[in-house]
Amino acid sequence: MTVMLSGQKAVASAGNAERLHPEAQVNSALMLKALPDNSGIIYVGQVDGDVDSSNGLPLAAGEAVIFSFVGNLNQIWVDASVSGEKVAWLVLDI
Repeated sequence: MTVMLSGQKAVASAGNAERLHPEAQVNSALMLKALPDNSGIIYVGQVDGDVDSSNGLPLAAGEAVIFSFVGNLNQIWVDASVSGEKVAWLVLDI
């Protein structure tokens, strides 16, 4: 397994979903992890600008998920229950 690209994304305002990345075309696996210092929940999904507690995958502090294939990082949306919470991400070549 090789890390091809990585980064972190902070959700500026809770309740306002943001794209994980503005344009990265990756065509690979993606690992997301809610940072361990988060005090709330990160929500992850693919609903255009509308990911929240009712339709997103919840990640508590320190939890991670791996998606076997993601085409473009701008198709992944994140939101948070607390403003400023972060998620770290790795694009993996597996």
